[in-house]
Amino acid sequence: MQLSWNLVCLGLIASGVHGAPVLKKRIAQNIPSSTTKWEQACIAAGGGQQCNPVSVTAFSTLLAAPGPCAQQDAADQMIDLAKQLKNDAEMIRLTQIFVQQPRNTPSSESVPYCQQAPKNAELNGLFQCQFAGAKPTTFVGGVAVGQAGTIPFGRTTPLSPAGSCPANPSGPITDGSQLVDIVQNPGVDTTGAGTTTPPSSTPAASAPGSSTTSTSSTGSTSTNSSSTSTNNGSSASNFKVQNGKDAQALNAKFSKLTADSACSTGDQACIGTGFSQCVGGKFVTTACAASTACFALPLVNSPGTSIACTTEADATARFEASGATGGITGNGAAADSEHAQKESPSTASSVTTSDAGATSAASDAVSSPASSNFHLQNGKDAQALNAKFTNLNASAACTTGDLACINGAFAQCDNGKFVITSCGPSPLTCAALPLVNKAGTSITCTTEADAAARIAATGATGGITGA
Repeated sequence: MQLSWNLVCLGLIASGVHGAPVLKKRIAQNIPSSTTKWEQACIAAGGGQQCNPVSVTAFSTLLAAPGPCAQQDAADQMIDLAKQLKNDAEMIRLTQIFVQQPRNTPSSESVPYCQQAPKNAELNGLFQCQFAGAKPTTFVGGVAVGQAGTIPFGRTTPLSPAGSCPANPSGPITDGSQLVDIVQNPGVDTTGAGTTTPPSSTPAASAPGSSTTSTSSTGSTSTNSSSTSTNNGSSASNFKVQNGKDAQALNAKFSKLTADSACSTGDQACIGTGFSQCVGGKFVTTACAASTACFALPLVNSPGTSIACTTEADATARFEASGATGGITGNGAAADSEHAQKESPSTASSVTTSDAGATSAASDAVSSPASSNFHLQNGKDAQALNAKFTNLNASAACTTGDLACINGAFAQCDNGKFVITSCGPSPLTCAALPLVNKAGTSITCTTEADAAARIAATGATGGITGA
């Protein structure tokens, strides 16, 4: 009888524990496990005694008491140390995963999101996942979805699916689990990065006097190349219509691309609604900001097209303004595919682009005659851009849509201010490169060795900057 009573008591205790939200196992986690791998990577990178204090501070922010930005602040410290240790790529990757680790919730409600930007660009656009046991419609304190703190910083609508994060976009993760044991990719480990936010602004097509992007993608590289050639022979009175048609043809081609489509390093495209860049022969896609999507767009003041994140309404209006009919894709733009011919597959850098602060250099490159010596000029123009980029910082003046490299990261100007997107783990860096089959330059993420080799192949001397 005593044994039976003991079993009953144990059953009641277990039932009571299960019914009390504060004690539910589903919101418990072994918080030190969240930074164990980071600390090991830190030690391997030579961080020594600096590693453990940063690790402890970081995992302590996963408790319920710290404020909504404490986890992000700790991640900034982790990135700072990684940068001191020669920009250790593994530390950065693990930090990007840590900042998305779910936090404890004492009430089985979702945990509010930080409402301020991180210090380091590598963390842009990242926010914590939620545990599956947390209520998706209510945040700690009984706050309903849609109210302050329930939407990640930089977004305007609630997450779908609720509880997801860039590293685990399918939804929340299993209660008590560690994201670092579930995923390898933080969602922003390349251009696009990720980091975060891709080049997400109105392209420079709308900026009068700006010598801006003529961008193409693999799968439609030749479309843009051929359209550029067509445009060069067009009069000023009709290039706008041709720009619209060429952009429609690109969008029609983009609709058939997938993340597994073949590509050459440096190629850019829209896949789904995200901005994609080819890194190492594989497309890496970065989500556009909330309420925007990726489109090829017609330039306004010069022949060419651009790829950027904007709203569908804005994209549609730009095509209408160009005089091209058929909307964003030209109803398939099949007729325009005749421009899609014969670009050599060796043209890995299929983007013709310029940078604020290096506009004149890029303009000269674009206007250079297509002759036997354009290769050398392309190399020199790329060197000139890279030299100018070394003097740029995130506070430099710019015109909306201008592209640049700033401290090794890809940058695009949005409303007079550069938005920085990390190229991803070392050895990737941002560089201006010479085109191969036509006059012009590109800006893309690649390795320093690859950039140097491409410039040297043109006959230009002096390395990446011509120094």
